[in-house]
Amino acid sequence: QVQLVESGGGLVQAGGSLRLSCVASGGTFSISAMGWSRQAPGKQRELVATTTSGGSTNYADSVKGRFTISRDNAKNTVYLQMNSLKPEDTAVYYCNAGIRTDWRSIFHNYWGQGTQVTVSA
Repeated sequence: QVQLVESGGGLVQAGGSLRLSCVASGGTFSISAMGWSRQAPGKQRELVATTTSGGSTNYADSVKGRFTISRDNAKNTVYLQMNSLKPEDTAVYYCNAGIRTDWRSIFHNYWGQGTQVTVSA
């Protein structure tokens, strides 16, 4: 079974930094795009950042200049470096990835269980 597991969340003061990691495992023959989304209580889930297998990246306007998404294909891992954190960044952060489990399979989208990020004022 394909599994995505996030880690690195926690409590941090405004202006601080956190680095989230997400490892994909379980028959990951190929991974295409990977990304991070977040959801705060009472709010819609929003896309934060994405990265393609070719290395292109996109960011939500609210995090541009502060967050950086990257990936290590050898480790099946995507990262989200979060700097200059604000209380508004408080949310559960989820990673997702397009994965196929063998050479002929199509890509399916998978989601992690989420990791809590709390930024205090």
